[in-house]
Amino acid sequence: MSNYHIKHLEEYYQVYRKSVRNPEVFWEEIAEEHFMWRKKWDNVLSWDFTKPEVKWFEGGQLNITENCIDRHLHIRGDKTAIIFEPNNPEEEAQHISYHDLHEKVCRFANVLKEQGIQKGDRVCIYLPMIPELAISVLACARIGAIHSVVFAGFSSTALSTRINDATCKMVITSDGSYRGAKTIDLKGIVDEALKDCTCVESVLVAKRINTEIHMEKGRDHWLQPLLDEAYTDCVPEIMNAEDPLFILYTSGSTGKPKGMVHSTAGYMVYTAYTFKNVFQYLENDVYWCTADIGWITGHSYIVYGPLCNGATTVMFEGVPSYPDYGRFWEIVEKHKVNQFYTAPTAIRALAKEGVEHLEKYDLSSIKVLGTVGEPINEEAWHWYDDNVGKRKAPIVDTWWQTETGGMMITPIPFATPTKPTYATLPFIGIQPALMDENGHEIKGNQVDGRLCIKFPWPSMARTIWGNHQRYKDTYFSAYENKYFTGDGALRDEVGYYRITGRVDDVIIVSGHNLGTAPIEDAINEHPAVAESAIVGFPHDIKGNALYGYVTLKESGEGRNHDNLRKEINQIITEQIGPIAKLDKVQFTNGLPKTRSGKIMRRILRKIAGKDISNLGDTSTLLNPEVVQDIIDNAL
Repeated sequence: MSNYHIKHLEEYYQVYRKSVRNPEVFWEEIAEEHFMWRKKWDNVLSWDFTKPEVKWFEGGQLNITENCIDRHLHIRGDKTAIIFEPNNPEEEAQHISYHDLHEKVCRFANVLKEQGIQKGDRVCIYLPMIPELAISVLACARIGAIHSVVFAGFSSTALSTRINDATCKMVITSDGSYRGAKTIDLKGIVDEALKDCTCVESVLVAKRINTEIHMEKGRDHWLQPLLDEAYTDCVPEIMNAEDPLFILYTSGSTGKPKGMVHSTAGYMVYTAYTFKNVFQYLENDVYWCTADIGWITGHSYIVYGPLCNGATTVMFEGVPSYPDYGRFWEIVEKHKVNQFYTAPTAIRALAKEGVEHLEKYDLSSIKVLGTVGEPINEEAWHWYDDNVGKRKAPIVDTWWQTETGGMMITPIPFATPTKPTYATLPFIGIQPALMDENGHEIKGNQVDGRLCIKFPWPSMARTIWGNHQRYKDTYFSAYENKYFTGDGALRDEVGYYRITGRVDDVIIVSGHNLGTAPIEDAINEHPAVAESAIVGFPHDIKGNALYGYVTLKESGEGRNHDNLRKEINQIITEQIGPIAKLDKVQFTNGLPKTRSGKIMRRILRKIAGKDISNLGDTSTLLNPEVVQDIIDNAL
């Protein structure tokens, strides 16, 4: 029995048991049978969570792009690899075959080499969702350069932080991007960011919106003329299994963003295997994940996972609301999409607009629906099930993280009975544990605790770029010999898991992980602000929105509050990006603090969520009187 494609619940349990009883034998079989290696590994797994150090398929050699592209050429070279669906429905979609993709990736890889990029160099990619984004990612992997994709909605400050942290030698961007009815000046943002970056030697610029832009002589190059001249074949660099494939930044609850480092072989094996099973992908299916490649979801489940399986994957440049709220469904009908993977935020926004936008389109091609980015609430789950899946397409509510590289807890469609709001069962090979406050594992069902993983899986991040100690402190110090996810979870009577949210100071807004510390640091730079605290509060569409409690300096107390709110959000937009703007800003006389000076966010969260019936013990506060004042003036 091949364990590569699981179709029944009984089979899931059988394969799962095998995968946890003898993980090395299990993953060796998957790796050997379904991928192309230049040299077989000497050792399947060595690990030590106290260091923490994890190595999969050590001694193995490969190039991931041979597995994503080259090995498909003789059997499905003419098959569409990527369907590019532009922002504007009037513009024609592009179908890029595996043959086309091979040539485009090779040309791009040769351009990188001509620009002096070598194995191990870091390349920052700041592009909209256009074909060049997927192609540049694969071109880096082809020559062994480490890609660091930065979501093209981040500000110049956030971009320069990430470029400097990884000392990127090159930036790949475009003249601008389309987002619904708007255009965004990406090149201007890059120019601003590079004022603070001495490590960048060259900038490649793709043409998308055809505007006049500044081109720095000697540094900036238009991409297309270089591609036109480049040779159409590029011998792939042979990589070791544990060589870094990419860095991807995720918000920390403290300080600067964390550059999670993913290695080559384990990441490839796990993303390909999860993709195949969680979407039940078959040869002629058309699969669409609506995420941006700037996030881990796009890396794993638009680019690497689907292409490793020889799939047809859709890349969408636009937004769900442009030109109207029927856009997603128009694309589903047009390309006869079989698997559709999106975020609960998008589902809630579409549900709010009613079903008339859906009813115009034929969605009968859909076989599997998925959600990602945050736990999905029951109402949105039922709307999705009833109206999009017509109760025939199972919903896979997938829980995972930038750090995990691939899906960790998820139903397998047609095998796992689904339950609204539950991510259900651990994926093959994943060994979760719920822990209590004292570091003991909570056994049995109908319990809740902090979610940890007690055994390594192939696609886990190996370190934080340039800061292994922070990696250890963040993920491996809370519970001995376990990876701590930062999330709380409960396990029901049959062993299904439901993720209950972050237990640290990271708030998930519209599926984006936002650390509170960087936002507070930005606000505190305002000359009128003494201090601030950010918490999340429930929001109908975003899931959570941000509520800011801001204490002003004496000099700021006479200022117009509406103007101050605008200025505070302007600073946040400049420092982090518009995704981190505050929905509510309440000016306070002080913040509730413990005697050691720690802000009691638990109380602030309850007030923001209008849940003041039980604030818990406030007697230990240094200044209990501010709590009533904050309640009286809450928004």
